[in-house]
Amino acid sequence: MATPIFTAVPGVPTEGLTAAIVQLLNALRDNTELLTGQRGSKDAVAITKGTVTVAPPPSQRMTRITAEGAGFAISGERLASLDDYNKLRNDVQTLSEDVANLRTTLTALLNQLKT
Repeated sequence: MATPIFTAVPGVPTEGLTAAIVQLLNALRDNTELLTGQRGSKDAVAITKGTVTVAPPPSQRMTRITAEGAGFAISGERLASLDDYNKLRNDVQTLSEDVANLRTTLTALLNQLKT
């Protein structure tokens, strides 16, 4: 992640300003210099849109559950049909893959923001 280059903030002219205004402008300048990395800890540098290069996650594949709860009863026990069981198994697998994709993207983003 490349650090953007910012122009230096000029000194604050104090002529004709009250002490409170000078203090406010100096504080704004100090904070701007800290966020742009011109001084202070590099851990406090602001993140800009151009510095985040992690690609968005792939499109989510699971948009609805295909299992329908279909089944039958044997000796008073409700059992899922084999077709419905397979649909549920596929739904869980698809959801698991979607979660894994999101986790990979989030981990890459966090790693990039930490550097």
